[in-house]
Amino acid sequence: MRGWLRQTTGGLPQTFWYLWAGTLVNRAGNFVIVFLALYLTAARHLSPTFVGLVIGLYGIGGATGTLLGGVLADRWGRRRTLLLSYVSGSSCVIVLGLARDPWLVALGALLFGAGAEMARPAFAAFMVDVVPPADRLRAFSLNYWAINLGFACSSLLAGLLAQADYLLLFVGDAATTVVTALIVLTKVREAPRAPAGPVRMRQRPEGQRPEGLRRVFTDRVFITFVGLNLLGALVFMQHTSGLPIAMARDGLAPATFGEVIALNGVLIVLGQLFVPRLIAGRDRSRVLALAAVVFGAGFGLTAFAHTPLVYGATVLVWTLGEMLNSPANSTMLADLSPARMRGRYQGVFSLSWQVAAAVTPLLGGLVVEHAGARWLWLGCGAVGVAVAVGQGLSGRSRDRRTSQLRAAETAAPRVPVAA
Repeated sequence: MRGWLRQTTGGLPQTFWYLWAGTLVNRAGNFVIVFLALYLTAARHLSPTFVGLVIGLYGIGGATGTLLGGVLADRWGRRRTLLLSYVSGSSCVIVLGLARDPWLVALGALLFGAGAEMARPAFAAFMVDVVPPADRLRAFSLNYWAINLGFACSSLLAGLLAQADYLLLFVGDAATTVVTALIVLTKVREAPRAPAGPVRMRQRPEGQRPEGLRRVFTDRVFITFVGLNLLGALVFMQHTSGLPIAMARDGLAPATFGEVIALNGVLIVLGQLFVPRLIAGRDRSRVLALAAVVFGAGFGLTAFAHTPLVYGATVLVWTLGEMLNSPANSTMLADLSPARMRGRYQGVFSLSWQVAAAVTPLLGGLVVEHAGARWLWLGCGAVGVAVAVGQGLSGRSRDRRTSQLRAAETAAPRVPVAA
């Protein structure tokens, strides 16, 4: 056990562990998102339609924040972008908790989404900056483990705080975000990285590609990878929309859904730390293809689930796919991102998750209404297979791109950035 622990956690940079600690604290205090819909309906007595609008505005703000955070991370620095995100996010969540007018609530959700999600690309780019390529699989697995452990804690604590006073959710969320900001402010220094900043058209040698978001969106290898992730995310996000509706239609109580979905977090917390050794040295495109088949099968089998036991079994299946997908996806993303544009690439990739979160409930509802719930789940299985085929077919082009970028990163000088 001691040897396994050294292999799993040993040798990682100190900066990584401070970032890891910030992830754990921040996720453990991520109260508002968990209970936002319930708060708006039970405490603010807003209509379901308006609640949907508010949550949608949070998603729009998040999409804007991820793109802005990616650009700022490259232009301004990872550390400063993180601090801006944490300060603005903690301020906006307090405003959201104190707002009484419905349209102020909507505005607060929009700003909160932008502030909170701005940190996502900067944080991921920071981890890639400080962790050597050989250790990134372990690092991303450990960070994913912290995310899920923090989420499990936040779900439990949020329920207790909501019983006492809903305002405590907002205060607690803001307080843990401030603690995370203090960790970054006092313990984390900006990592040395490739010189950032746009190259003006008249200074760019002939044939050199432009920089900025335009380059990201015209990078066909990367956008194909993002598109495959979007398709997979459309399946995976059904656990927040289609799954609770399906269980409710089978007459199962909300508490039962909570117990079933909790299996996801429990399995990840217990097993995620063993995944790096399982997939280390294996072809990542094949790992991603296998993950897509497994989580597609898990959601596809939901078409035949009608009891808590069977629903729980499907959750265990797609969770195994999720556990294989997350670290392989993160390391592939890191290797496909040019050193001086990591923030932008991370921001565009994060955008695929934001789009999936916004589109999934609508798309799932349309399929259920016009074709039936069984076709929704069988369709999820089919999409999983399609993603697996896409991962396999695009693997060689990604391998060529990562080899080119790794060679360029090795040859390029790295310069310190002021803290």
